[in-house]
Amino acid sequence: MRHRFSIALAALALVTAHAAAQKGDTAPPPEKYICPNAAGATAVDCFLNAVDHLYTMCRQVKSIEIIEFGYGKSEEGVNGAKSEYCIDKHKVSMTRPYQAALREATGSTLAVDQLRALHEQWLKALAELKWQPPESDADYKTRVARPYEVFHERADAVRTALASSTTKAAAAPAPRKSSAATAAAKKSSPN
Repeated sequence: MRHRFSIALAALALVTAHAAAQKGDTAPPPEKYICPNAAGATAVDCFLNAVDHLYTMCRQVKSIEIIEFGYGKSEEGVNGAKSEYCIDKHKVSMTRPYQAALREATGSTLAVDQLRALHEQWLKALAELKWQPPESDADYKTRVARPYEVFHERADAVRTALASSTTKAAAAPAPRKSSAATAAAKKSSPN
């Protein structure tokens, strides 16, 4: 009797969970998943947050593989498949925030260059998540934590370039009319 009751409870829980999912308990919007700490911010802010966040996600997946199989065997056979999938998935999910950030920074060539360099650094860091023999545990952990420093330095450079671009645009005087246009305006004036 007790066994039937547990089966009935399990079935009820499954049906309830499925019904709740059908009623609109949807996944968070992609922006919240990709750049969760940049709510309501600019496209550049979202991209800068996504660099850290998505690297961390794949770093954690790789850490789980290392815990499960050990350093030496974490890449054998299909043991590294989850981290490879994570990297491939997030390269794709980063496309929209990256393109939006580039569009937003179009007014500053320096900011666009900094965004491109940061994106390249992010891709390189993802590719280097694999353990490299004969690295020790401490060496590996230090190496995969180092990209955060680079990410933050480059993010600061992007923000500085954007701020400088905005300041220059605000300080630039309005374009002056040519002397021919000014003379023509005076002649057509009724005074």
